[in-house]
Amino acid sequence: MLVRKLENCPEFIAGDRTRLRELLHPDKQPLSLGYSLAHAIVDIGQTSTPHALKTSEVYYILGGKGEMHIDEEVEKVEAGDAVYIPPEAKQYIHNCGDEPLVFICIVDPAWRVEDEIVYE
Repeated sequence: MLVRKLENCPEFIAGDRTRLRELLHPDKQPLSLGYSLAHAIVDIGQTSTPHALKTSEVYYILGGKGEMHIDEEVEKVEAGDAVYIPPEAKQYIHNCGDEPLVFICIVDPAWRVEDEIVYE
């Protein structure tokens, strides 16, 4: 059985400038898993850098409030919301609340650096 505790996963700044902790990734653990799972935080008033993945992604919002931008669409998001991000869609999220915006990222197939384009 593999159990990963969030506090034991090192935090780093991802390419999109979110605070990220990778929980499960088939390249980093001996798993038969087609996706990767990460925990992300965008601090109050901050915005992730616009980026796109060649793969699909899902955000599941755990806490806070934000504005999700996918291509030309914008939607308010909050705890309990799941957001589907299609492959190659330009995306970013803005924390417009008064607490950290916390969410889970599921990337399918699993995230790889060569599958991401970051727009500076």
